Amino acid sequence: MKQILLLILCFSTQIQAQNKLDLVSHYKSFYTQMQQQGDVQGVINAITHLVLLEPNVKRKDTLAALYMNEGKYMQALNLIGIDHLESDTNLATEVKAVSLKSLNEPKRAIEHYEVLYKEKRSVSLAYELADLKIQTGDIIGASVHITYGIANATSDMMKPYYESQTPYQVPILAGFVYLKAIAKFRENPETNHEASILILNEALKLAPNFNMANLALDAIRAQKDAQKTE
Repeated sequence: MKQILLLILCFSTQIQAQNKLDLVSHYKSFYTQMQQQGDVQGVINAITHLVLLEPNVKRKDTLAALYMNEGKYMQALNLIGIDHLESDTNLATEVKAVSLKSLNEPKRAIEHYEVLYKEKRSVSLAYELADLKIQTGDIIGASVHITYGIANATSDMMKPYYESQTPYQVPILAGFVYLKAIAKFRENPETNHEASILILNEALKLAPNFNMANLALDAIRAQKDAQKTE
């Protein structure tokens, strides 16, 4: 009787293992087909099943990145967490940085951007760090990244902006000059109007279509005029 039960158990285990292999094969094929069709949600569904059937770091990070690219930042963070881990891959760190920034968590985002910047400095990462540090009031830290960006930006480097109805892009150098003006204004909003306006005009010389700089210029001028009437 015991031998029969053992045989049944072994047979059942073999069937389960075979079923799992069949499912893995199915979802790998499904994943490939969804890629060919350009069906992002289908790709997400396929990887989700593969993560459950055969979990590994690469698949999990890829799934989180797909969520991030689709603007599903909470889903991405729910999958891989928000804290920095020593075991995090560069992709996981990037997903955490971008997602936290997009969810208006600048302090938490900075931690992950700093890790990426330490790993490999770049003008684009310097911009993100400068922008986030201005938001958190770290003007000195922001200025360090702004200086790096201005010194290393090249004419072919562009920065997209999305605050207007029609997205546009400007040379990233103009973006750094804009951040320099904002940092200058934040140093002392009561006295730094003129200095900030001069710097914003420099940014607009580099990129006349820079709507964000024009908006900042109008806001600072309005505050300056309001002070005169008080």
